[in-house]
Amino acid sequence: MSGEILFLAHRMPFPPDRGDKIRSHHILRKLATLGPVHVVTFADDERDMGEEVELAAIARSYRLVRRVKPLIVAGVQSLLRRMPVSLPAFYSVEVASYVADLLAEREISTIYVFSGQMGQYIPSSYTGRVIFDFVDVDSAKFEAYAERATGARRWVFAREGRMLAAEELRLARRADVSLLVSFEEAELFRERLPEPDREVCDVRALRNGIDSRYFDPALISAAPEMIDCPGPRLIFAGQMDYAPNVDAALRVIHRLLPEIRKTLPRATFHVVGRSPAEELVECHGRDGVFVWGGVEDIRTYLAAADLALIPLDIARGVQNKVLEAMAMSLPVVLSPEAATGIGAQDGHHLVIAERDADLIERVNALLSHPRQALALGIEARRFVVDQLSWQATLAPLVDMLTGAATGARHAA
Repeated sequence: MSGEILFLAHRMPFPPDRGDKIRSHHILRKLATLGPVHVVTFADDERDMGEEVELAAIARSYRLVRRVKPLIVAGVQSLLRRMPVSLPAFYSVEVASYVADLLAEREISTIYVFSGQMGQYIPSSYTGRVIFDFVDVDSAKFEAYAERATGARRWVFAREGRMLAAEELRLARRADVSLLVSFEEAELFRERLPEPDREVCDVRALRNGIDSRYFDPALISAAPEMIDCPGPRLIFAGQMDYAPNVDAALRVIHRLLPEIRKTLPRATFHVVGRSPAEELVECHGRDGVFVWGGVEDIRTYLAAADLALIPLDIARGVQNKVLEAMAMSLPVVLSPEAATGIGAQDGHHLVIAERDADLIERVNALLSHPRQALALGIEARRFVVDQLSWQATLAPLVDMLTGAATGARHAA
């Protein structure tokens, strides 16, 4: 392709240690093989800022800004400006100025926007190609939050859902291609567009992948601190201040694990991930629950586990936590929501159950029959290695950046 690429991301793509950052990390690396890439992104904390050397190594130029605006300030601004909270939360005069200068000085042929919050930085005068990677249908997620909330939180979530839906429509009309993380998510996005826009807007799926050479159980030793805990050991890994993850872990702690331990008294449940919510931390060390927080290498904890239990009630798109567990040859028991977009076969690559009683039954059956659990884990790894490598899932990016294969809009 000719020209250069501007990559806008709402979070620093390094280190790739949570779902959205894993996706943006691999997309950025792919884009860097296709042409010079200029990166504009935000750092959530000093750890992100410490990864600046990685960004400098891959970008032709970049602007990394520490995001410090309090959520309450963004909330007030969103009310005054009648927009979603996420827009003022991710607005920076410094970023806007940098983008304007870059577009004036460089031959930017394509802007790749990772997450809808960053669409506000594209000037109406820009005439190059625009790709919006929404990842998930955020408006639908906030609508789901509203349905489960009460009082003021219900109003806040419902408003955010409405405002995000309007912003998603605006951006889809602006985009040459709109991307979602799965075929199911792309179809949902398209269905939520007004009738005339469904035929005009090019909406496609760009699936997440997995680096199965990195997530290889043959190369990893189990975390000794987790191995020292009684077993069988169940694991849930993720960003543990993210509400759906917190709810899923609490579901295991309060509803599933006590019943599992009636059959398997030594069973333990391990919550692994950055910034665990206080209600999770309070459970650490009690009734077979261990909360490890952020760890240096998640693979060592997956290697120490006997089964991944992922009962998400709200899940948008493909769950990296599921792909990572499968790549590590773990048997995975999960909810239908957590299985969406993966394409694996229930009972062959993983086990899907919805009700508490069914999840408990499936977990007990697998843990009571180690050979069956081992076979499921082997098939899980074989599936992700064969079907979900990053090289395969990101191959369509070449055509998207050049404008080829526009007929793919109905592929979802």
